[in-house]
Amino acid sequence: MNTFSIAIHGGAGTLVKGMMTPELESKYRRDLKAALDKGYAVLAEGGSATDAVEVAVQILENSPLFNAGKGSVFTATETHEMDASIMDGKTLNAGGVSLITGIKNPVSLARDVMEKSEHVFLAGDGAMQFAKELDYKLEDASYFYDEFRHQQWLDIKDTDSFQLDHSTKKDSKFGTVGAVACDQDGNIAAATSTGGMTNKKWGRVGDSPMIGAGNYANNKTCAISCTGSGEFFIRGVVAYDVACLMEHKGMSVKDASSEVIHKRILDIGGDGGLIAVDTQGNIAMPFNTEGMYRGQKTSDGIDEVAIYG
Repeated sequence: MNTFSIAIHGGAGTLVKGMMTPELESKYRRDLKAALDKGYAVLAEGGSATDAVEVAVQILENSPLFNAGKGSVFTATETHEMDASIMDGKTLNAGGVSLITGIKNPVSLARDVMEKSEHVFLAGDGAMQFAKELDYKLEDASYFYDEFRHQQWLDIKDTDSFQLDHSTKKDSKFGTVGAVACDQDGNIAAATSTGGMTNKKWGRVGDSPMIGAGNYANNKTCAISCTGSGEFFIRGVVAYDVACLMEHKGMSVKDASSEVIHKRILDIGGDGGLIAVDTQGNIAMPFNTEGMYRGQKTSDGIDEVAIYG
């Protein structure tokens, strides 16, 4: 039997320790562990990597602590616009959604795009029409309301500022969640979901729903979910870059991930992190920021959740 494993992340950045109370830290660890355990249970029961990453990301989307699903930040017009993607490394099938509202679990809609449409990427009104045809329940705006998130928005509304999630500095935390997994058959998958930037305008879309930029999976190489300065991750085609280094340079998942995060993305001015897994179940979780909410669990006995470097 193949070594099976799962890794998750809940965003990277400058996680200011002074702002993190012991009580809040324990809540983050609790929700990360819940997502990790739920995804791992799918793998342990012989389920697919795609099922595992979807389940893990759903748990993170249901937590108000992370900028995805329920915890999504407010846009400039005081709404929520969410993005998500998922990819199956065995078939190279993929699905992505962007600029959607009212959907409790965007990652599930992304999977439905992958499996129930002829397309890869749906956005805005079209994505919402697709959800409607599949009888998705639309949550009221109150479901996504969080006092902390709303205060974040009030602090910078009517300005040209935007913020990459909760912090005192606009560039300090990248709000994305994601999961990568390798199942008992050696197939891999990746999923990523985000609520975007606080006070974002003009239908801005980051790397999270873009296949090859913020999310990628290929059984030839690895599965990757990214979290970082989205504009730079798009320019660097970060997720695919890791896979490329493995395929064309013969690098390990650890070395390829490290090269991209600690050198290539920094060279163009970006920062953040990623999680990756190969078809042997090996996991890499590099980041070039102070911290990254993350966890990994493997059939070899590794079981850990971490926040700081």
